[in-house]
Amino acid sequence: MGVVVDLAILILAVLTSPIWVISLWRRGKLRTDWSARIGWKLPFRVGARAIGGRRSTILIHAVSVGEVNAIRLLVETLAAHPMNARVVISVTTDTGIARARQVFGDRHEVVRFPFDLSWSMRRFLDAVQPDAVLLTELEIWPNFTRICASRAIPMAVINGRLSTRSFRRSLRFRWILSPMFRRLSHVGAQDEVYADRFAAMGVARDRISVTGTMKWDTAEIADEVSGSENLARDFGIDRTKLLIVAGSTAPGEQSLFHAACPDGVQLLCAPRKPEWFDQAARDLPGCVRRSERVAGSTTGRFLLDTIGELRQAYALADVVVIGRTFGHLHGSDMMEPAGLGKAVVVGPRVDDFQATADELLQHGGIVQTSASDLGQTISELLSDQPRRQRIAEAARETIRRKQGASLRHAEIARKLLDTEDERRDERRDERRDRQ
Repeated sequence: MGVVVDLAILILAVLTSPIWVISLWRRGKLRTDWSARIGWKLPFRVGARAIGGRRSTILIHAVSVGEVNAIRLLVETLAAHPMNARVVISVTTDTGIARARQVFGDRHEVVRFPFDLSWSMRRFLDAVQPDAVLLTELEIWPNFTRICASRAIPMAVINGRLSTRSFRRSLRFRWILSPMFRRLSHVGAQDEVYADRFAAMGVARDRISVTGTMKWDTAEIADEVSGSENLARDFGIDRTKLLIVAGSTAPGEQSLFHAACPDGVQLLCAPRKPEWFDQAARDLPGCVRRSERVAGSTTGRFLLDTIGELRQAYALADVVVIGRTFGHLHGSDMMEPAGLGKAVVVGPRVDDFQATADELLQHGGIVQTSASDLGQTISELLSDQPRRQRIAEAARETIRRKQGASLRHAEIARKLLDTEDERRDERRDERRDRQ
């Protein structure tokens, strides 16, 4: 089976190479850590173990920045007493691995997750030597899950979700994909809808639990963020004027937000991907780019074209607009600015965060509007500070009520390790009996 999957991946890679090579070149991503991506450069010496005797090793795979941010509390819980686990975080994207090193690099090992080729996955698992694997949201791959299963390494999906479009695609190829789902020891699904979808893909019902989303846990409730005033000073943001911060924006949205911004109000946009920075700058006349380290904008437009400073920007806002919710994409996370006590506005496209958006909307914790009504919505919020305050407090109360998923996922990890210990004891007893 491994040979078949490898051949399929390689053939597909060759046939589609003109598309993905050009795409990577345009986005400036051809220069990446290819040796780690193909599993040639190992993250550690094979057979290496953490100093301090036998510690359980938990591999948590997070694809990109969003997943890395979501696992922060879980990682620290697993590494703390009583589990005291060695936690290894694997990441796929360049921005994700940069963020993971920023968040975890001084305390935990951060590694590149290779392409799903059987030989690269074997080398990768030989190096990491996990006792259990946690896959964030929906990161299951045929070779990886097959090799883990052959080595009796228990795997669980945490913060599990199958969006509507992902589920529809998966159902078409259920006969191919279901073996991967059946190999999972457990799924911690964000809600009942996702739980039903995992079951439809082949996960046994007794291996599924509804845990909620860990993103509620990462929504730290705070009134101030360290570094935010420095960001304002470096940008030249006028703290006596109102400021709109648009986070995780997509191409085309900058023009919309620029047009919707009332006269005399400042606007800061933070595109979701680095390859979108230059176009965003063209869509914001006279904007100051963070990367240029120049202060002051005559037009009151600012472009956050760096990674890792969005939280500081949110802390400066009077109103936050969530990007990727007004175009053809499927939403961005609104949790962080809500926790910071900001009045948050989203567009109609929140598919990837539907459960979160529904919960906040139900309790008055965010405002949803259309592209055509965005300007009026923003103007009304900026002119009504008590309303902004009511929205912020409703969001914070919702967050407090929904937190706790990270601890539930830590319990899943503990049970996986208990299962691995039982298997290890059984193998030891079998060897003793044979002797």
